[in-house]
Amino acid sequence: MTVLLGLPAAPQTPPIFQPGAPGTAARTITAAESVALSRTTFTPADVAFMQHMMVHHAQAVDMVALLETRGSDPTVALLGQRIALSQDAEIALMREWLEARGQPLDMPDAHAGHGAHAGHAMDPNVAVMPGMLSPAQMQALTAASGPAFDRLFLSGMIQHHQGAIDMVNALMAEPGSAEDPLLSDFIASVIADQSAEILRMQSLLSAL
Repeated sequence: MTVLLGLPAAPQTPPIFQPGAPGTAARTITAAESVALSRTTFTPADVAFMQHMMVHHAQAVDMVALLETRGSDPTVALLGQRIALSQDAEIALMREWLEARGQPLDMPDAHAGHGAHAGHAMDPNVAVMPGMLSPAQMQALTAASGPAFDRLFLSGMIQHHQGAIDMVNALMAEPGSAEDPLLSDFIASVIADQSAEILRMQSLLSAL
């Protein structure tokens, strides 16, 4: 009989433990069960945040589309392309997050003007949600071109990015919210990426 010596042991996956209720022991669960459980750790505030942020990101993409035909500074144009790509990717992520959890992509009364913000939407000088350009600001951006457009775009996108950060901070202040692993990673990237882009846009704006 041949005996094989020195063969490395097959790697073992460490067990996954789910904490038990007070007074009960933890139990071992599978990776699939862990993923399923992670999808249940969301709140109505988390859902509303994702629904609203999709609308928020969509306006940023619209702003970049205007930049492509009305802007004049190539550095601003490159920055705009990067913003549009990242915002499009994040819209897809938010859509998948909502769909995987059986949640609607829009607020229940979104047809009335983005839900609770419907009253604001009727005022051309008031934005639908934090940081978004108001209808009047979007009209001014659409009417501009050349260097004037570049300045309006940068100042507007700085406002837009700061609004997204404010929305993240508001969500994190909600008890029990932002604990879903994917959502937690997403909002961390929003703060990091958009904070860095704000600094970049402030530098570009001061140079125009």
